[in-house]
Amino acid sequence: MTLAEFWFAVIVVVWTGFLVLEGFDFGVGALHRAVGRDEADRDLAIRTIGPFWDGNEVWLIVAVAGTFAAFPAWYATALSAFYPLYLVVLVALILRGVSFEFRDHARTERARQVWSVALTAGSVVAPLGLGIVLGGYLGGVPIDAQEEFVGGFGDLFRPYAVLTGIAVTAVCLLHGAVFLALRTTGSVHRRALRLATVLGPLTAVVVFAWVVSTRVDTGGVLLSVVELGTVLVAIAAAVLVHLRQEGAAFVATAATAAGLVVSLFSELYPRVLVSSLGPDTDLTLAATASSSYALWVMTVVLAVFLPVVLVYQGWTYHVFRRRLSRTSEPDAPAPSVPGSG
Repeated sequence: MTLAEFWFAVIVVVWTGFLVLEGFDFGVGALHRAVGRDEADRDLAIRTIGPFWDGNEVWLIVAVAGTFAAFPAWYATALSAFYPLYLVVLVALILRGVSFEFRDHARTERARQVWSVALTAGSVVAPLGLGIVLGGYLGGVPIDAQEEFVGGFGDLFRPYAVLTGIAVTAVCLLHGAVFLALRTTGSVHRRALRLATVLGPLTAVVVFAWVVSTRVDTGGVLLSVVELGTVLVAIAAAVLVHLRQEGAAFVATAATAAGLVVSLFSELYPRVLVSSLGPDTDLTLAATASSSYALWVMTVVLAVFLPVVLVYQGWTYHVFRRRLSRTSEPDAPAPSVPGSG
């Protein structure tokens, strides 16, 4: 394995970690109004992700920064091509982040409702936009021989890219519903389970449609092992939710989120960005990678700091693992600024 291939694998792992961890955060943010009939219920739903959401977003930062450092040409072309979508996602993430703070400090019911709606909107738009971007990597955008994007805004919304965005969003919603069922008691727990029971089959259908679309888009016939596994765990998640096996269902939804990312990037390899103008202008690992020295330095940094991040985040999940109720003391203050938990 070359250093370029190793760092491509690292990028895949980081994107997988982001979708698995931030996926349920997005789902909770999007569904907190659906499971909460009053402010106490909505506060309970938000408290479940209070200690986690800001740390989980670090994975997205690492994915973008890693791409910039390891594959600068990929980063530059993708940023110029998907700039409008990246901007929308950035606004959604900012809106989502400030909604936690402003909702918590709102002095009127109307203001709390406004920021609650903003939290819902940001939590839906962000995964949808990121899914369209990831789908565009494999679905293709117009790139010329100079590695420059030569298309327009409409080229970002090809059917495969849009379906990828819908699949990512659906998985996040189901992942969040199961997480809420796993972390809460009482009425919020019951409503989260009911939502998950409805979302489970719908998500399985969307994931199956996405996998079939991947086969059609890439010109293949048979499903890969990863694609088949992704469909199976999506179906398993729906069944386990129906059986009220919350812990196992959460593992299955996490595996579904991971399967989406790994399936897409495994089809993309050894390319990093497909050109709709023809395979001759596809961006590849070899053509976009940084120098060997830069990749070696990055590898050393990764070896030193990644275990620290994993241990810290794992310990956080261990500490804040108990279920929450309307009457329980919050695990941490309502999400506000990084480090508040």
